Amino acid sequence: MLQDRTFEPLGSSKSRTVDVRVICATNRNLEEMVSKGQFREDLFYRINLITVRLPALRERPGDIPLLVSYFVNNLKTIYNRPDLRVSSVAQKWLKNLALPGNIRQLKNVVERTVLLSSNDELQTEAFERNLTSNVTTSPYAPSSFPDVGTMTLEEMEYQMIQRAMAFHHNRVAKVARALGITRFALYRRLEKFGIPYTTEE
Repeated sequence: MLQDRTFEPLGSSKSRTVDVRVICATNRNLEEMVSKGQFREDLFYRINLITVRLPALRERPGDIPLLVSYFVNNLKTIYNRPDLRVSSVAQKWLKNLALPGNIRQLKNVVERTVLLSSNDELQTEAFERNLTSNVTTSPYAPSSFPDVGTMTLEEMEYQMIQRAMAFHHNRVAKVARALGITRFALYRRLEKFGIPYTTEE
């Protein structure tokens, strides 16, 4: 159907034509999965006509204030609080949050703060009080395991590599040993996540 845009309904011998556009979303590296035989190559090339990559929030912190304003404007109507707003200081503070759960997690933080705050102007302190234990203002801060569904394995890998690089002062050999992988494997991951490094030990 994807290739010829035709199909036969169950129980019929006549083909029908369809005019559809198929949009797929994934947080997996399909090219890598194809090379490992974990995803069908023919299917990959049928659906991979145009690729649009949506970076994680950590790669576009400038979008966080826009998203916060959007969420708050919706919550004004939902909770009948027309004077709701976020202070400029709180907006700047939110930009520095490590949000492994991306937009879903940011929305959760904003809505929880709105629900539990009696003030119409939301300050930094209100957001701090309502943060879950797995949200930190630094990607290197210690935390418990995140709740299921708030972070993908790839995002956890990114966070752990960042923390290990900071802890070992970017010494690649020590970081690789600490993570239980080879230096070559670490270099690949550093390049994949865009984490800066030097080849000097």
